[in-house]
Parts: sequence; structure tokens; C-alpha cells
Amino acid sequence: MIKYLNTLFLIATSFAAGAQQSSRASQIKQIYDEVLLRGQCYQTLDYLCNSIGGRLSGSPQAEQAVNYMFATIKNYGFDTVFLQPVMVPHWVRGAKEKAAIVQGKQRIEVPICALGGSVATPKNGIEAEVIEVKSIAELKTLGTEKLSGKIVFFNRPMDPTFFHTGTAYGGAGDQRGIGPAEAARYGAIGVVVRSLTLAYDDNPHTGMTRYNDSLPKIPACAISTKGAETLSNLIKNNGTGKVRMYFKQQCETLPDVLSYNVVAEIRGSERPDEIIIAGGHLDSWDNGQGAHDDGAGCVQSIEALRLIKVLGLKPKRTLRAVLFMNEENGVKGGNEYARVAALDKSTKHIAAIESDAGGFTPRAFGVEDSMAMVHFKSWEELFKPYGIEQIRKGWGGTDISPLRPQGTVLIGYVPDSQRYFDYHHTEIDTFDKINKRELELGAAAISALMWLMSEEGVH
Repeated sequence: MIKYLNTLFLIATSFAAGAQQSSRASQIKQIYDEVLLRGQCYQTLDYLCNSIGGRLSGSPQAEQAVNYMFATIKNYGFDTVFLQPVMVPHWVRGAKEKAAIVQGKQRIEVPICALGGSVATPKNGIEAEVIEVKSIAELKTLGTEKLSGKIVFFNRPMDPTFFHTGTAYGGAGDQRGIGPAEAARYGAIGVVVRSLTLAYDDNPHTGMTRYNDSLPKIPACAISTKGAETLSNLIKNNGTGKVRMYFKQQCETLPDVLSYNVVAEIRGSERPDEIIIAGGHLDSWDNGQGAHDDGAGCVQSIEALRLIKVLGLKPKRTLRAVLFMNEENGVKGGNEYARVAALDKSTKHIAAIESDAGGFTPRAFGVEDSMAMVHFKSWEELFKPYGIEQIRKGWGGTDISPLRPQGTVLIGYVPDSQRYFDYHHTEIDTFDKINKRELELGAAAISALMWLMSEEGVH
């Protein structure tokens, strides 16, 4: 009799699990159908890029973006929409940069752009002998004797053998991030960094550099990959000491400015104290339109919430979309959001998804927490019909990282990465590089994952 009852229990349990899986599949299909038939994220991104443009923290364009997104989101009828104040840095690029490689009487103009946070050159620019290095460690080997008064040229390419281009980017990023500060340690007067991209073109890629306050602050710029190859070949063919470089930039850092994170919320019906967020960063570099980096992530996060709202789904847990300010040059928005969250002891952020890898075709989700990933693996079959083959171990994202100490499960949305660093931090990161369908599929994927976590938790 006991064996018979156990068998019945297993059958009933299996039937219930199958019914729930079928129900979840139906709900997810509704989400995908809705976005592909009546999605709003593409037109929102169109305005953000083409009517506002680059949105560097502290700029008038960043303020316009906050106001536009706040007004747009208010019209969607979420339970709450609010602005969260945050002080952000205000760095200004100034007039377009100029640069030339000088070899004897030959003068070859090359495309550059100032690195974010860099100081300006003297009014008339700087010109000096160029010393090429492949790593920061090489600076110590050369020392002050060989680097003092020179322009250091960091020329380590991203490693093309990594399938995931974000890994290649991370492997080359130190030369941009701390290279100028370290070159100053040995008396260099300027730094030129090979653009962080696998593309071979004339588009220089900006990005943040961080000075050491105990060392001189020297001007730093990025050179296009074609320019980097030209400069490197001239040095190889003519020998050390024979090639010089001139560059001029007029950037400056102004006092901090008040800005805002933009937050929208659907309140949970059963566990409103447990919060799940999806977010991207509203700021972008000033030299393009910030379409892939990260206008796409912002509109996908808002769309993820809108889809659940318009379909009449009632999440058990509270869902939020957060548009963070100042990811590119300070992460002030992410840090402030986490600080405020930590102060509210009545709620807990159980999970956060970040979309900051472009608006390309969805491929996977990367989950930092191993226990949560085991739970999420049970949902893989629900995503496979929509091209997401994997929920794997991975990194969450820059803006949501400050939530890690609070025990928040951090999740990165992972689209196809092969083209992202062609556009990243350049003037060609523009709306015309966005595919409407790819963007919408990403929004649906994020929405579906938020819905599943709301209904079934994260462990």
C-alpha cells in the first residue's frame, strides 16, 4: 500500500511539474510575441540616439536623456517611477583632437581621441620621440633613463584567439586604464594607446583612464588600429629614436554635477520586499550616440518591465528597471543605487540583470552565483526555442556589481559578442548599427528571466 501511494505521489508530482513547465512556456511565448508584434524599445532608442546623442555624465545631453526616459516611462503606467539623485563627474573633451606621426620631413596625420579623464596637452600640443611597449611591466625594464621626456606608445592588441571578445578586451584593458599613470612614473610626457578593438580601421576608441594622484598627470589618447600599425611599422623600419609623434587635445575636468538614476517598478503581489532588477547605463561616451553602449541595455530593461505590465502578468516579487548614470567614467550611479538599497532594511535585492554588451542576437545568460546557476539551469529548455542555448557561469556587470556584498545574485545578459568591440566607445556607435529584431529579442529574453525569477525565486 505504501509503495502504491509513493508511486501515485511521484506521478502527481511529475504531472504538476510538467503542467507548470507548460504554463511557463506559454507565458514566455506571450512575452516574445508581444515584443515582436508591438515592441517599443527600438523607437525609444531611435529618439535617445538621434535626437539626444552622446550622453557623457554631467553633459546637457545626459540631462536630456534623464528627462526623456523619465517622461517616457511614466506613460507606461508602472506602479512607481522615480529619479534617484547622484553626483557625477563632468569631463569635457573639447575641440577635436589632432595628431601626426613625424619621421624626418614626413608627417602622417592619424586619427586619435583623448582618453576619458585625460588632461589636456599644452596649448600648442606636444611632440616627442615615441617609445613602443607591449605591457606595463616593460616600462619598469626601460626605466626613467629611456622613458623620460618621451611619448609612450602602448601597442598590445586584443588577443583574437579568445572566442568571447569581452575576455580579449579585459586582457588588453590595463594599458588604457592605468598605462598613462604608470608611464608618468618614469618621466613620460604623454601616452598613446592602441584602440581596444579587433577591427582594423581608422576609428579610435576612447575609454576611461585613471591617474595616480601621487604622480604627474600626463595627456593620454587612443590611436586607431590602422594608425597604430603605421606607427609601429615606422618604428621597426627606422629604429628607436627616429620616429616622433605630435598630438593636441583640449579636454578638461569640471566640477561634479547633480544627475540621476531613473527607476521604474512593478510591485510584487506576494513578496514585494524581494526585488529583482534589470538595468543598463544611460550615460555614454560623447564621440558617438551610445547605441550599443549602452542605449540598447537601457531600452531593453524598460521594455522587459513594460512587456510584463502590458500582458497583465502579476509578478510575485517586485520588478524594477534601473537606468544607471555614470558607468563609463566613475560608476557613481551603480554605487549610489547599492548604497541606498543597503540602507533599506525592509527590502532585499535578490537578483540583478545587466545588459551592457550591445543589442545583438541573444546567446546566453552569465550567472555569478553557482547555487543560483544550478536552479536557473532548469529553465534552459524554456529559452532554447528563442536562441539562448546556455545559462552558464559568468560575470554580472559593472553597474550591478556594488550589490554583490548584499547577497544579490548577479546576472549578465550575453548577446553575440563578435561585433560589439567594432563600435564600442567610438563615433560609429550609432543607431543605424542596431537591428530592430535583435534588440527586441534581447528585451524579451530579459523579461522572461525576470518573470521566472519572480515566480520561482533564485535558489
